[in-house]
Amino acid sequence: MRLYLASTSPARLATLRAAGIEPVLLASNVDEEAAVAAAGELTGPEMVLLLARLKAEAVVGRTVGGEPIDGFILGGDSAFELDGEIYGKPHLPEVARQRWLDQRGREGTLHSGHWLIDHRGGVAAESSGEVSSTTVRFAENISDDEIDAYIATGEPLEVAGAFTIDSLGAAFISEVRGDPHAVVGLSLAQLRQLLVGFDVSWPSLWNRV
Repeated sequence: MRLYLASTSPARLATLRAAGIEPVLLASNVDEEAAVAAAGELTGPEMVLLLARLKAEAVVGRTVGGEPIDGFILGGDSAFELDGEIYGKPHLPEVARQRWLDQRGREGTLHSGHWLIDHRGGVAAESSGEVSSTTVRFAENISDDEIDAYIATGEPLEVAGAFTIDSLGAAFISEVRGDPHAVVGLSLAQLRQLLVGFDVSWPSLWNRV
């Protein structure tokens, strides 16, 4: 069974590979800011589920190497919520720095949306989506110098909430309550449950030695 990942996220790709799945990568090219603006006021879970769905739907009907998509399309999106405010990617160093000053010693929720489309036989059929939310607490004693050094690496600029759990930012996280894979941006447990809904077993996706 083939899985098509409508995302260019290195973290999602690495997570799937570690779980024995080599997906086919397809860039969705969705204008996320425009989509959110058009949708109006959304909660964090509503926003990530919307964007996950739009990303998956954006690649429906495409061909890969001249062949139609034959398998399942997965779209994903993540956002971090702190004090009721939703944060996506900071993009700018000064924005990332302020977020770290605000969140050190505190906890917030990382929402990861998943949308799965049954595209077996080259035709889009049913689809289903879910959100996995995980609480993340940051260490209290993170120094300003550590924050500046982390931002200087560039890593936090293009990830939701300005932090990672699977790379350089991991040492600054003191506690995770919930699915740690959801903090990376893809809950394997949630994806398995979505596949179960289509009567597809998880081992049928294993294609890496």
